[in-house]
Amino acid sequence: MSPEPKCPFCKPAAADILLQNSMAYVREDKHPVTEGHLLIIPMRHFASYFETTIEEKGKLWSLVEHAKKLLDNKYKIDGFNIGINDGAAAGQTINHLHIHLIPRRKGDVENPRGGVRHVIPGKGDYEKS
Repeated sequence: MSPEPKCPFCKPAAADILLQNSMAYVREDKHPVTEGHLLIIPMRHFASYFETTIEEKGKLWSLVEHAKKLLDNKYKIDGFNIGINDGAAAGQTINHLHIHLIPRRKGDVENPRGGVRHVIPGKGDYEKS
């Protein structure tokens, strides 16, 4: 697919690119939830992770690894949340696939147990269910 003219991820400014390979790039999230929150974004415009080719998957996840190392060298990080909002029902607001790499620090929330399970309120604490 060709770039979408109004897509904020299709034509990144060179200054915004922290890392890249032949099929994807890494940039800071413009609305970070924690310091160091990064996005891993394919060059090709498409909305869903399930539209990626095998080669794109490899290139995306390779950049996740490189981005993690970049963050480890820059910040004190105790863990990560890695996520994809795939579809409007899952919270996707930009219809260009992107992977969130969110650094976590001890004490950044009162009780991190359950992590991404908390996307549906009240469902994250499975020991109380």
